[in-house]
Amino acid sequence: MTAEIISFGEPLFEFSQVKTPVAGADYLSGFGGDTSNFACAAARQGAKVAVLAHLGSDVFGDKFVELWKSENVITDLVERHPVAPTGIYFISHDERGHHFTFARKGSAASLITPVQMPAEAIKAAKLFHASAITCAISDTSCDSVFKGIEIAKEGNTLTSFDTNLRLKLWGLDRARGVIHEVARHVDFIMPSVDEAEVLTGISDPDAICDFYLGLGAKTVILKLGKEGAMYATGEGRERIAGNPVEAVDATGAGDCFSGSFFANIVAGKSLAESLKYANAAAALTVQGYGAVAPIPYRKDVEAFMIERGVK
Repeated sequence: MTAEIISFGEPLFEFSQVKTPVAGADYLSGFGGDTSNFACAAARQGAKVAVLAHLGSDVFGDKFVELWKSENVITDLVERHPVAPTGIYFISHDERGHHFTFARKGSAASLITPVQMPAEAIKAAKLFHASAITCAISDTSCDSVFKGIEIAKEGNTLTSFDTNLRLKLWGLDRARGVIHEVARHVDFIMPSVDEAEVLTGISDPDAICDFYLGLGAKTVILKLGKEGAMYATGEGRERIAGNPVEAVDATGAGDCFSGSFFANIVAGKSLAESLKYANAAAALTVQGYGAVAPIPYRKDVEAFMIERGVK
């Protein structure tokens, strides 16, 4: 099956500490990784999406393949490394909040090289998506993002880049330099307003959009949290209000937003229509726990939009 969307990055198997141990177990397992979450979200909205990921030949890699197949995510571009492991991470809790501990150094995903990028599949897709985390995990993974964008341009495939900023993975100066360079080459750049302020020193949403358009990005999709989102192009811009809900867990909300947005874009919807839909999907996902489980399906999002009077 030819993918409409290719989502490139590192899946991470999750162990999350529970407040009340179940049968003596302190941690529950789950799935993480921004581009995997993105793929699951896009697939639940009906898009034909493939993950481009390298996994270990281990039980965690097996579980990801099982997840994606159950979510109707195409796995043709998944490679299994014979030695390097699948990355994992732990979420622990105390009176100071959530804490993340990663075990991803030398992971299979971090060892990918530009020559391993599947040119024919990228050129055949409508959209190639990657994130700053994919750039941060290793130099060769970063180079592979740029190679993927180059291949996509050759095939007239749209490109999108989420600026997901994780300063535990790399220093701010390098993060800023790489992210700004990627922005020069992509069709869609997707920062959140708080990340953009760290990266640019700008806090005003319109000025942030102007900054990224000035770098060369064709379209800026600025995530504004509970306030919604906005788009900006050289021709115009519009801010779309959010949908107030009682949020219980924001894990993966931005990935759900992005995957839902691009599922609509590749289906031919306008920027405004796609943003309204993505806002609704994100509002639904923060009402459940975890990154994947609460991602809504299209019928749920459409029902929510009707209920809220979103046209």
